[in-house]
Amino acid sequence: MSRLPLPDRDALDGPGRELFDHITQLRDERFISADGILAGPDIAWVNAPAIGLRLISLARALRFEVSIDLRLIEVAIITTGAHHRAEFAWFTHARMAREQGVSDAVIDAIREGRTPDFERDDERIVHAVATELASGSWIDAATYDDAQRLLGDQGIVELVELCGFYALVSYVLNAFEVPLPAGAEQVFGD
Repeated sequence: MSRLPLPDRDALDGPGRELFDHITQLRDERFISADGILAGPDIAWVNAPAIGLRLISLARALRFEVSIDLRLIEVAIITTGAHHRAEFAWFTHARMAREQGVSDAVIDAIREGRTPDFERDDERIVHAVATELASGSWIDAATYDDAQRLLGDQGIVELVELCGFYALVSYVLNAFEVPLPAGAEQVFGD
């Protein structure tokens, strides 16, 4: 059960209701239950709507307005989410990673905290950057050079920002014990 009340549109104040309506226009079934209850980080966003609106805009920009391929974005997100053991992030983005062509072997290894045996060098590089950032260390010189060659200056900035944003999302999901949708199973345990 979430530490925050599951958002009921009618119980929210004006800005919260406006954000709720905005979210329901943008999101799919992973984020809205059949009875109209929000899920995922949106539970927190509507409780602080001024910041929540900006975070939703940032999330959309980081997923759809960057130079990085969606497949690599999903590798970065699941790597960050797995590091923080953020169940909802994993529930949502492991499926998206698979849809973007990331192999089950890579997804399973990331979930288990192992370095995958990558068939694609671009996934290896993005995973290395996300792993080094999540561990709280600097990006080492060899990893940075690989990422810079792969993504260029703009792309590496976008990748670092993406990883930082999904660390924030993971904090929100974990701090407020945001529940998984009904029927979904935890993969990281308690």
